Amino acid sequence: MSRVSVSKSATRTVARNAPLERHTQRFRELRRDLAQIEYFCKGTVLKRMMKCGKAQCACASDATRRHGPYFELTYKADGKTVNVKLSPAAAPLYTTAAQQYRKLKTLLNRLDKLSKTILHHQAKLADSQRQD
Repeated sequence: MSRVSVSKSATRTVARNAPLERHTQRFRELRRDLAQIEYFCKGTVLKRMMKCGKAQCACASDATRRHGPYFELTYKADGKTVNVKLSPAAAPLYTTAAQQYRKLKTLLNRLDKLSKTILHHQAKLADSQRQD
């Protein structure tokens, strides 16, 4: 039986690379998730029941008899709230698109954090290799 000699520096390098490999693998997984994002838009879809403004109408005194539902997409643009009326058929499309937007933001935040972690590990590894 032969012995294999492994230097301490090689053992340290493998130990340092393990977290880096794990983070790199997670980064690749998140990038694949990013490719799964469909059409997206910023905002929230609201379902509203409205009063018509006529004093004699039942909606004026009974909240359960209001008119609607009416759908709106609400989002901020240049510091102002924008409301866009939607048809009942378009509301589910925009609801899904708004969910995709939130998923996209979450993925980008995770990718950003992971990318910074990987860069930190790579910088430490480059520094240690330069010192060796």
